Amino acid sequence: MVEQCVRRALEEDLGASGDVTTRLALTSARRVAARIVAKADGVLAGLPLAAQSFRSLDPQAELRFHRRDGEPVVRGDLVMEIEGDAAAILAAERTALNFLQRLSGVATRTRHFVELVRGTRARILDTRKTTPGLRLLEKQAVVLGGGEAHRVGLFDQVLLKENHFACAAPEPRAEIVARVVAAQRELGDASVIVEARDEAEALAAVEGGAGVVLLDNFAPDGLLAQLVASVRLAAERRGQTLEVEVSGGVDLTTVRRYAECGVDRISIGALTHSVTALDLSLLVEVAA
Repeated sequence: MVEQCVRRALEEDLGASGDVTTRLALTSARRVAARIVAKADGVLAGLPLAAQSFRSLDPQAELRFHRRDGEPVVRGDLVMEIEGDAAAILAAERTALNFLQRLSGVATRTRHFVELVRGTRARILDTRKTTPGLRLLEKQAVVLGGGEAHRVGLFDQVLLKENHFACAAPEPRAEIVARVVAAQRELGDASVIVEARDEAEALAAVEGGAGVVLLDNFAPDGLLAQLVASVRLAAERRGQTLEVEVSGGVDLTTVRRYAECGVDRISIGALTHSVTALDLSLLVEVAA
């Protein structure tokens, strides 16, 4: 996947004509040394894609890594060094940095959320609100930042949302959940996630045998804490194993309050859909 993503990105940048500026500016082939430096504090992710970007255009490029994916960096840290063909380094520069900055931004944002819920039972999860074509890479960046990957796509986990219930009406909600849970059990996986907007819907999810009740768009207050306790008690009385998840309206100012309501999982679309890229820079230093 790394090779495919890098190839598409380079083709997008180079087009049919290649790097016309470099071709006009450099009169002959030469080797140079360059380095990538952090210009802000954060968590690194995407180094394999940066490396592939340079090696795709110069298979003989020499790369030296001073940091690894998942490691923190501070402003001024040396991340990696590249020695190779000047034209290849210049042509690959933006593709390498785009991947590295974007994915490091995801890892950095995730780490901020993870640190804020430390000491509670809550875990930070991503969503499917990802950049088309980059989902697996962005989800890996979430993991590097200390979070967890939610379902990868529609194919690998069942999540009953409000629109599913609307389309399946007038069948009662609890019966829909029970039918889906039974079908999943036959496939060897009974862990069905069910979205709920109020206590009645949450209890119907428990009655149907949901493995996770997803409380959507609740405020992080005492009412949510009471609902979490009520849902857990309903599951215990039925002898069910249950996790409680919240989503919607979670940001860096509210995530701790959500965690303190006793939830197990907090899913946050902002880990990937509106992340700020980590500032990194490539500098050509000397002729090699």
